Amino acid sequence: MKISQTTLHLAASILLVALYNTTFFRHVLAVYPPTADNALFLASLAIGLVAVLMLLLTVIGWQRTTKPVLSVLLVLAAAIAYFTDDYNVVIDHTMIANIVQTNAREAYDLFSVKLLVYLLLLGIVPAGGVWWLRLAPASWEKELLTKAKVTVVCVAAVFGLLFLSSDFFFSFFRAHEALRYYTNPTYSLYSLGKYLKKNYAATRAAVRPIGTDARIPATTGGRKLVILVVGEAARADRFSLNGYARPTNPLLQQEQVVSFANMYSSGTATAFSVPCMFSPYPREQCNEQKAVATENLLDVLQRAGVHVLWRENNSDSKGVALRVPYQDFRRPGLNPMCEGECRDEGMLAGLQEYIDAQKQGDIAIVLHQMGNHGPAYYKRYPSGFDRFTPVCATNQLNECTTEEVGNAYDNAILYTDAFLAKTIALLKKNDQRFETAMIYMSDHGESLGEYGLYLHGLPYAMAPDSQKHVASIFWFDDRFGIDRQALQAKAAERLSHDNLFHTVLGLFAVQTSVYDPSLDITNNVLAHRTPPRPLPPGQGGQTPPDRRGAQPHGPEESGFASYKKQLAQVLPVWLLLHLEEGTRR
Repeated sequence: MKISQTTLHLAASILLVALYNTTFFRHVLAVYPPTADNALFLASLAIGLVAVLMLLLTVIGWQRTTKPVLSVLLVLAAAIAYFTDDYNVVIDHTMIANIVQTNAREAYDLFSVKLLVYLLLLGIVPAGGVWWLRLAPASWEKELLTKAKVTVVCVAAVFGLLFLSSDFFFSFFRAHEALRYYTNPTYSLYSLGKYLKKNYAATRAAVRPIGTDARIPATTGGRKLVILVVGEAARADRFSLNGYARPTNPLLQQEQVVSFANMYSSGTATAFSVPCMFSPYPREQCNEQKAVATENLLDVLQRAGVHVLWRENNSDSKGVALRVPYQDFRRPGLNPMCEGECRDEGMLAGLQEYIDAQKQGDIAIVLHQMGNHGPAYYKRYPSGFDRFTPVCATNQLNECTTEEVGNAYDNAILYTDAFLAKTIALLKKNDQRFETAMIYMSDHGESLGEYGLYLHGLPYAMAPDSQKHVASIFWFDDRFGIDRQALQAKAAERLSHDNLFHTVLGLFAVQTSVYDPSLDITNNVLAHRTPPRPLPPGQGGQTPPDRRGAQPHGPEESGFASYKKQLAQVLPVWLLLHLEEGTRR
């Protein structure tokens, strides 16, 4: 059977809109119910999306490329449909960065029979049908003329539909901009182009040095040993230290820790948050490519003479540890605690020997946790930590009850509590030789089924607080000279990942032009030590990032007027969520 290229493109476009965009239309219908008043707009939206896809396929699909392009597009759209339908996630450029940087263990956690069904029925079978069909031959002159005609028709159709329902489309694009994030596969293809463009620019740019003037004066007291634990997907509201009803922090509760219950992340995904956590840029100026193309906190510490070590039990350091000693604890060998998957606790193995080997100077150690990485929360903790039952023992979170998902998640928090307690115990063993401290800060939060949302990674402007409001805990030994009462008072303030860079520099008393004492959480709470002073900008050839206009993170970041304005940009489910959280505050 022979079929024209145009007919094939039209059939594929209709199929993509009808079968692969159920989540998109579900959200659209929540805003524009199927009433008589909305009928013309809803029909225009569906036809317009078909026209856009038809235009796209016409431009990229030629006689010899149509079949392979369509096959790849159908399989890709099937995978996107699965994740948007099941987890309600958005595949934007940050999520694509997460996908590119994921490892086999994380990918396996996302595997399911349902995913295979999607790939088979919506991907492989239609792709096979494309290859079964025979395209009618056409000369390049005829093909070019046909494409010109189709392009004109598609463009005219799109503008005509916009004109017919202009009031609705104005609302659609302005008041409900977030709806377009779910169009499949158009928004993901746009995001892929955005990711490739940014990544290309980052790979061509030389790494920009910062803090070239960094130094630690000789009069800063004893040696310092600081362990920085980068958590994974840990929500502040699931820590009993912050008032959560369940005892998820029984061991930390016995330590003199300070929990920062009002800490917010730079982003909603590891690929964005981790580089920006360690960068000198505030969230408003930061992106993952810019952060990787600039030296970070670890570079400045190392330049100042601090011994720096990164130990990894997540995917990787997202470019942060490229220029410092790095150890991979994701596999048996270095990590002695691997039972199905390697445990965070294994990163403590051999750490005392490393500390003992550094005869002089301060030490900074980063431990990057697997933590609460979803969706397979039940895998994130060893036997003995299944305190809250029954648990969701599958990666198909929407097949479990909210209670089962929460139980598995809370058990993983309970294991983090034990891991942090053992980290503190290690530091206590060294408090005769060092001033010791631990900083724990999660990279982002997690949605656990509230309003049908799971996991994380939504664009920051539309993400609920659960994906941005993160757990953070500080611990100091008595020799560090921390005024605990003053620090506890600071813990009540609204803080963010922007504070980490300057706080760690302050703990090590690093003097540099990129240090900003106003963002150092421990500034003015060091009872027995004068905090470091920032050197004049330009003394080391560097200028600190411009922080004018930078605001605290979160939905209430610019006052109530801005809060309401932001709410107008998101979907009703998140509008309800934000209103509910705002009322509780």
